[in-house]
Amino acid sequence: MVVGVSKGFDKRLQMVGVGYRAMLEGQDLVLNLGFSHPVRMPIPTGIQIKVEDNTRIIVSGYDKCAIGEFAASIRKWRPPEPYKGKGVKYADEIVRRKEGKAGKKK
Repeated sequence: MVVGVSKGFDKRLQMVGVGYRAMLEGQDLVLNLGFSHPVRMPIPTGIQIKVEDNTRIIVSGYDKCAIGEFAASIRKWRPPEPYKGKGVKYADEIVRRKEGKAGKKK
């Protein structure tokens, strides 16, 4: 608790994929994640959101639990998939990749 008040906590998220973008509009975080509509998420009180070059989101504040929950709710919309790695992932997360189809054998 003391660290949260003095320094603050933060979680960094990264969006990987063509057309995946994030932007701030007032008190809402607007995410374009390949759906037919943009995803609007109201920002809870006590949490600050910073968007860097449309693909990196920094969730910061003094309450570690609330930051983790909000970051997880952002990631829940599009978790990273194992074939191309597209989706919303934590910046320090490593996504294990799968090989995919082998192709037609002769």
